[in-house]
Amino acid sequence: MKIHEYQAKAIFDRFGIKIPRGMVAFSAEEALVNCDYIGYPCMVKAQIHAGGRGKGGGVRLVRNREEASVAINALFNRPLVTVQTGTAGIVVRCLLIEECLHIEREFYIGLTVDRQLACPVLMASAEGGMEIEEVAREHPEKILKEWARPGWGLADFQLRRLAGALGLNGELLRPAMALFRAVVNVFRRNDASLVELNPLVLTSAGELVALDGKITFDDNAAFRHPEWEALRDLSNEEPSEVEAARFGLNYIRLTGNVGCMVNGAGLAMATMDIIKHYGGEPANFLDVGGIASAATVANGFRILLSDPHVKAVLVNIFGGIVRCERVAQGIVTAIKDLEIKVPIVIRLEGTNAQEARRLLSDSGLKFTVVTDFADAAQQVVAAAKEVNR
Repeated sequence: MKIHEYQAKAIFDRFGIKIPRGMVAFSAEEALVNCDYIGYPCMVKAQIHAGGRGKGGGVRLVRNREEASVAINALFNRPLVTVQTGTAGIVVRCLLIEECLHIEREFYIGLTVDRQLACPVLMASAEGGMEIEEVAREHPEKILKEWARPGWGLADFQLRRLAGALGLNGELLRPAMALFRAVVNVFRRNDASLVELNPLVLTSAGELVALDGKITFDDNAAFRHPEWEALRDLSNEEPSEVEAARFGLNYIRLTGNVGCMVNGAGLAMATMDIIKHYGGEPANFLDVGGIASAATVANGFRILLSDPHVKAVLVNIFGGIVRCERVAQGIVTAIKDLEIKVPIVIRLEGTNAQEARRLLSDSGLKFTVVTDFADAAQQVVAAAKEVNR
């Protein structure tokens, strides 16, 4: 789960990480009042769940009221396109107005999970700012890393080593180490999967300030954090993914044209891989879970087909806990109720698979039933290409 910059900074502030003086606004009028209150020059920053806002024109320096009015009207209630939003962009519903700081140096600080080593990794670079992705790609040696080992965490010598590598020595050593510890606490106590300060700046007054910040929460910990619900901005989330969550479905929209309905994340990944192997592109990741019912399958179809790019659908279900005939009944009900017009390829294996295939055959509906995984993938890719002709 992603949250806005202003929300992340509020959390930073609670954990002792210094942030610029700022105010959030939910209307153009409120934003202009906030600019007057903060004082000029100040920054007008679009709040959306995407990176690259600076390059996309979503972060603007304004020197007076007239410039502030122009910047606010150019951003508020308008789509902002960045490298992470796609061509449609995301509509800006709120703005963060912040004071300007006199910056001496910029750094990057990030804490996430190293999946290979199965432990958190604290990353730092003296090349902070908008180009950090290029730095990581072209000069990975400039990204310094320290790992928090299980039962050990991040020791003082590791924090000292990072601070020294960034040139934060002398009087800045203790503040830098305290900041690193605060970042670790934000990550740990908020069940985050990512915490970033980019850039962390050293001001002319000798203070370390989080000029920009990002926090992503681990959805698996949501049951421990009822307060997260108040931080969600559904306008920044994919509507079909929000709708899927209402029905207990795991759905992620992709960019291809082959809809995938599966049960289990492993089977979902394998299904997407084999579709690509045979020259197709998956349009989504849709996991109906281990207790797929007729209603669940019907809702899954409805969400799948809400994407106009879907030209064919592959249903690939393994009946372990779930019984295949229940899934088959859901498929029949969905096709009848939704008047599905795209080609459908169905592969059901496992518990009561033969009964499920009989039920599908007796339905009199038009779809293709197969038993071989590779055959299913080839047929659905061919069907999608045929529709596109």
